[in-house]
Order: sequence, then structure tokens, then C-alpha cells
Amino acid sequence: MQLDATLRQRLLAAQQNEITEHNIYLRIAATMRDESNRKIIEKIAHDELGHYKAWKKYTAQDVTPKWLVVWFYVLIARIFGFTFGVKLMEQGEETAQVNYAEIAKSIPEAANIHNDEEEHEAALLNMLDEERLRYAGSVVLGLNDALVELTGALAGLTLALQNVQLIALSGLITGIAASLSMAASEYLSTSAEKTDKSPILASVYTGIAYIITVTLLILPYLLLKNEYLCLAISLTTAVLIIAVFNYYIAVAKGENFRRRFIEMAGLSLSVAAFSFVIGYFIRMWLGVEI
Repeated sequence: MQLDATLRQRLLAAQQNEITEHNIYLRIAATMRDESNRKIIEKIAHDELGHYKAWKKYTAQDVTPKWLVVWFYVLIARIFGFTFGVKLMEQGEETAQVNYAEIAKSIPEAANIHNDEEEHEAALLNMLDEERLRYAGSVVLGLNDALVELTGALAGLTLALQNVQLIALSGLITGIAASLSMAASEYLSTSAEKTDKSPILASVYTGIAYIITVTLLILPYLLLKNEYLCLAISLTTAVLIIAVFNYYIAVAKGENFRRRFIEMAGLSLSVAAFSFVIGYFIRMWLGVEI
């Protein structure tokens, strides 16, 4: 088949995209311990190689992968989990799929490859079962409770005490006690549900999420002297934590980021604002001056 220059460039770009993703999937699969998950990823890697060979029939040319892209997604998968890594990569395929639609006008086979990308791979990715996502609900519980409770407590304490050391001390005691309480509650809740989740792991995920959130929110009070600046930094940190975590969940589980983010951030900041006002009135009522 005689290819014009534009079509040939599109085919080579699609070909390079396929061999790049083949190498990404192959390297991610090599790091996975669970056999069923590994087979799914290896199957997708094999499909990507098949797509590469299909394009090569037309270009009669080999192309090299984008190695920086390969190692970037492999690193992302190692840090944030293989489900997040491969689904983040799949989100970046939309532009490539538009190219496939253009190619299909001249090469009908491109439509089949396009369908594979959209349907077959999506079905395989939905079969992935990763521990950290199974316990995402426990992490959400720890994060959400810590954000709502501690942002509210810090806002109230900031106006009531107006002393960074006392605020940090009170916040740490509150946060540590609450994290142990939440971990214990999650253990009992998971035990009662009789699911395939381990109550111990569920409580550990909840407790760790709570402790990390508490540490990040109280850190400004341990480093700075102005309590209002500390509160502003803590609230900003809370919003960033909410944004990062909800983006992770949105990508890994295919959920709506905007709705989850607005809901969680609105709840935390509303409680903080309400607690700030309550702290002022309690301070005035008790006549506390520190």
C-alpha cells in the first residue's frame, strides 16, 4: 500500500505509542507478585505488541519506544500502585485514539485496533485487584475523619488559645487519641461486616492515614510562631491532601474527581470555619486570655 507522508507519520506515531505501552506493561508485570494480576497485564502487553506489528505491516519500519515515558510510568506504578500507573497511562491515550480514527479513513484495520484500546483493555484493567484499592474505603475513613476533626479542632484552638505550642500540644493529643480510636472502630466494623477484607489491615490503613494527616496538619504549629499563619497553612495543606487523594482515587477507580473533591473539601473547610467561630465565643464566654 502506498502511503502519503501525513498518513505514514501518523502510522509511525501510532506504532511508537504501541511499542512504548508494550514495554510499560511488560515492566510493570515483571514487578507484580499476584499471578492473576500479572497475567492480565502481560495479556495487555501482548495485545500492544500485536498492534505494533499490525502497523509495521504498512510502514515496513521498526521504531524505538519512548524510554523516558516507559520509565516514568514504571516509576509511577512502583510508587502509587500498578492500577493507578496503568490507568493514568490509559487516560493519555485519548489523543492517540483520535489519530486512529483519522488513520481508519484510509486503513479500516485501525478501527479494530481502536476498539481493542477502548473495550478490551478497559475490561482487562477492571479485572485488576490491588490490595491498596481494596482498602481505599479504610483510607478514606482515616483521611476524612482526620481532616474534618482536626481542621475543626485547630481552627477552634487557634482562636481560643492563641499560642502555637499549646495548639500543637492539644492537636497532637487529640489527633493521636483519635487515630487509635478510629483504627479500633474500623477493626470492629470490618470484623462485623464479614467481608474478604482483613480487619487488622483495615484498621492499620485507617490508623496510618489518620496519623499522616494529623502530622501534616500540625507541622506548621511546630515550625512557625504566628498561629494564624499556621492555621492558613494547615487549611491549605488539608485542601492539597484532599485534592491529591481524590485524584488518585478518581484515576485508579474511575470515579468523578470534581464531585468528590468539592464534597470533601467543602465539608472540612465548613467545619473549620464553624469551629473558628465557636472558639471565639467560648473564649469570650470563659474570659480566657493566654
